[in-house]
Amino acid sequence: MLWLKALHVVFVVTWFAGLFYLPRLYVYHAVTTDTPGLVRFALMERRLFFIMTLGAVLAVLFGTAMILAAPGYLEQGWLRAKLLLVALLVVYHFWCYRLMLALRTGMNPHSQRWYRWFNEVPTLFLIAIVILAVVKP
Repeated sequence: MLWLKALHVVFVVTWFAGLFYLPRLYVYHAVTTDTPGLVRFALMERRLFFIMTLGAVLAVLFGTAMILAAPGYLEQGWLRAKLLLVALLVVYHFWCYRLMLALRTGMNPHSQRWYRWFNEVPTLFLIAIVILAVVKP
């Protein structure tokens, strides 16, 4: 079980690193006007999205393996709340994907200021998820 937990944490860190940095790239992408810069940001975003998606999938798989190894934890409210937040984080992840596609095609739907606020959302998820997993209120 400790190996599963360790690998889960490693891939959660990988996932969150991407969730913190990808929207920051959107901030820079939104204000870039030169073609080489736009191409560069699109490439960076695509590569980062692949890495963070791999981290997300592995984090979810190892988290699921921990639940299967100890199904009694599902009866605890803190874990149910954590799983709800993880589900919302997956929605945020897919929202990042949609934004990446829009920026890549030149259909920038938001201002750099909006992307700066969007960039703060994963921080709120991280704080809540860590408190639930460690404190288990």
